Amino acid sequence: MTSSKTNQKRTAADTGQRPAARPPGREAVQSRGMRLQKVLAAAGLGSRRQCEELIVTGRVEVDRKVVMELGIRVDPAQQEIRVDGVPLRQPRLLYYALNKPPGVVCTTRDPAGRPRVTDLVPSKGERLFSVGRLDLHSQGLIILTNDGQLANLLAHPRYGVPKTYRALVAGRPEPEALKKLLRGVRLAEGVARAERVTVKSHHKQSTVLEIVLREGKNREIRRLLARIGHKVIRLTRIAIGPIRLGKLQPGQWRRLTNEEVSALRRSARKA
Repeated sequence: MTSSKTNQKRTAADTGQRPAARPPGREAVQSRGMRLQKVLAAAGLGSRRQCEELIVTGRVEVDRKVVMELGIRVDPAQQEIRVDGVPLRQPRLLYYALNKPPGVVCTTRDPAGRPRVTDLVPSKGERLFSVGRLDLHSQGLIILTNDGQLANLLAHPRYGVPKTYRALVAGRPEPEALKKLLRGVRLAEGVARAERVTVKSHHKQSTVLEIVLREGKNREIRRLLARIGHKVIRLTRIAIGPIRLGKLQPGQWRRLTNEEVSALRRSARKA
């Protein structure tokens, strides 16, 4: 079997042909898509651990080949996946924009039993991923979807999809302090910087800033502003790429249009 695969590779290389005619095996499926156990779990076949068991016991096929390795990545839109010989039913793809209220968590499981963002939308049993997490006390735009590929694309630091925030901070930051945010501030996990900082308004004891980030470090804006001596009073995310929070009130949601989903994908590719 090993020599056959080797000969196939050599022939393709010698002739300059792409090996596309060969059914995708381990090499083809590892380089794209999402992990196979995630795809199975999203299709409702059990927990992630249960789906891993399906794989390692040889009950799962990808493009008519049995797959028993947990590191395999697949593209369910392009590849045929079977479990016990039965084609995997692909769930309908859902895309929601939600205004997360303060006090709601973005995790799918919370041991403390606090309300979750996934409790606020009508998922009908579909497993949803949150794109662009916010800390417990922050509010604003969250995208919820069962499209794992899009979720990974938007969350991956490599693509750096811009996220825009409106921050009410104590005091009045000096221009030089705001420039420091653009140059970069050292945090525990490395240097973090804002892509853009705009003063929107001044009040007697506070300032409203609009901040654009392309990274997603934990509580990044709060820590950045703390390093220049200004506590965040209220933090609201108003955009993820081309998607705006708009007039959504805390706890309200809406479905994204096909055009908005396409724009999200394009924004990740351009970033």
